[in-house]
Amino acid sequence: MQQLPLSEKMFHGAISIEKTETYMKPWRIPFEQAEIFLPNEIGGQAELPAGVRIVIRSTTKIINIGILDAAEFMQMDCLINGSLYKTAHISKGDTSVHFDGLSDETKLIELYLSQKMAVPITGIWIDEHAKWELVEDSRLHWVTYGSSITHCYYSESPSQTWPALVANEMDFKLTCLGYSGNCFLEPTVARMIRDMPADFISMCVGINIVRGNALSDRTFAPALMGFIQIIRDKQKDVPIAIISPIFNREYEKTENKVGLSLEKTRKEIVQVIDILKKHGDQNLYYLDGLEMFGKEYEKYMPDGLHPNAEGDKILAVRFQQLVEANVPVRDKEKMICKL
Repeated sequence: MQQLPLSEKMFHGAISIEKTETYMKPWRIPFEQAEIFLPNEIGGQAELPAGVRIVIRSTTKIINIGILDAAEFMQMDCLINGSLYKTAHISKGDTSVHFDGLSDETKLIELYLSQKMAVPITGIWIDEHAKWELVEDSRLHWVTYGSSITHCYYSESPSQTWPALVANEMDFKLTCLGYSGNCFLEPTVARMIRDMPADFISMCVGINIVRGNALSDRTFAPALMGFIQIIRDKQKDVPIAIISPIFNREYEKTENKVGLSLEKTRKEIVQVIDILKKHGDQNLYYLDGLEMFGKEYEKYMPDGLHPNAEGDKILAVRFQQLVEANVPVRDKEKMICKL
């Protein structure tokens, strides 16, 4: 087999790549500035590669991926021309992942890395005489920010998270900034999003803030407004959709220790959007989390908080429907999502 030279350009959906003599590891923050993303690189979530995939175009019938010893069980998906071909189940201690039986035609190969743990890549091997090339993704770039509900620990597999399903269905280039337990409207994250090229930005905010007693009914709206305004420093006209919290029985009406409930959070999100629109920002859009995943879907949240694998598929469908109905996302030639 031939070993491919590892390249940063192979990794799609990552913010940066940590490079050592033995591996390349994708991060969802600028690795060189990880220290400023307090605490502990966004609670240790930024090195978990949700939505990150290795992408090549090749005629190979076999592909092997070398990894550092898997810390525990994880999965990796192989998509061929946009369709899920196979999910690899990786046991603790494994150092390689193998996909075979691929056709010898030229095809797009996407390898979705586990969203549950860091995945340092030590090498990639394909058939000895197979042709291959790097791929430049010129599709509309969607950046989505949120909590564990966007990170999607409980999805069926890495390519079956709701952001990945939406990106595949709507033909978006995905960057997923879902940080489990760590969506607190940090200015450092807003600055990072501000400095990224994007055609569409979505944010699902509230559940971590309410459950973590992080912001009150006094501080939440100003923090959200500041987060959006930081992004607008450079992303002047990019459509931004703000998703309010999905249903959560425990915190719907019950206020946290500093006086904020999910019900209040939704009202304040609407207020922030209305104020910013009044002051000239006509590219903000509100997506009601209860329309996206309301009380009727509670049975798909076994722990009362996180949608399960089936719930993620519902989230994907509902989000796409809401975007298509409310958010105009355009490229140079056509409207991808129409009002």
